[in-house]
Amino acid sequence: MNHNSQINSDGFAIINSVYTENEIDEIISLIENSTKDKTENTTFRKSEDLFAIRQFHKEIPETLAFIFNEKLKKIINSNFGEDYFITKSIYFDKPEKSNWFVAYHQDLTISVNQKTEVVNFKNWTVKQNQFAVQPPNEILENNFTIRIHLDKTTKDNGALKVINNSHSKGVFKVDDLELENETICEVEKGGIMMMKPLLFHASNKTTNNERRRVIHIEFSNQQLPDGLEWSEKTVFHD
Repeated sequence: MNHNSQINSDGFAIINSVYTENEIDEIISLIENSTKDKTENTTFRKSEDLFAIRQFHKEIPETLAFIFNEKLKKIINSNFGEDYFITKSIYFDKPEKSNWFVAYHQDLTISVNQKTEVVNFKNWTVKQNQFAVQPPNEILENNFTIRIHLDKTTKDNGALKVINNSHSKGVFKVDDLELENETICEVEKGGIMMMKPLLFHASNKTTNNERRRVIHIEFSNQQLPDGLEWSEKTVFHD
């Protein structure tokens, strides 16, 4: 279960069979029951090409008991340690005929509780009443993301494409990206992808009429300076 060397070298790792069919069905059922009457919620984004829920673990907290099963907790502990907590989560539902695609980028911002002047925190934005900021690189380098796949994800329904080892070079412009080491990250239903925020990643349009639902969860173990707090901070372990 230890994929630490691969995550450090490539910037990502894929592990299948983290969830049983029943666990995935429970998570999907909780999401569907919670969202059927809530489409006007400010954390929801709905279009023909994408349905997304920001602050997912706060909007549908009852999913956490199924998401953080014994397998996932062991994976996190063995690869990263026991002191990590949730800092952000988003649910993505890419419908069967989606033309949604995302160009290559790094995940450079974190969600915080307020806007304040802090050294080396820059590029402040506000999205749906949520402050976001780009922290110093060392914070981003120490964080990680887990993507939980509720459907089989392939190159034909928008699986992530990544540039291996691009996380090791810090923050840089996409214009300077070299595409030779591209990997398409196909993941089975019930599998996960672990990745570093600075890894360049993208996704294509759906071409095979197959739905793609993913829960994206970001983690950190760091204290922020000068009164800044992680606005979505949630401890998931006992």
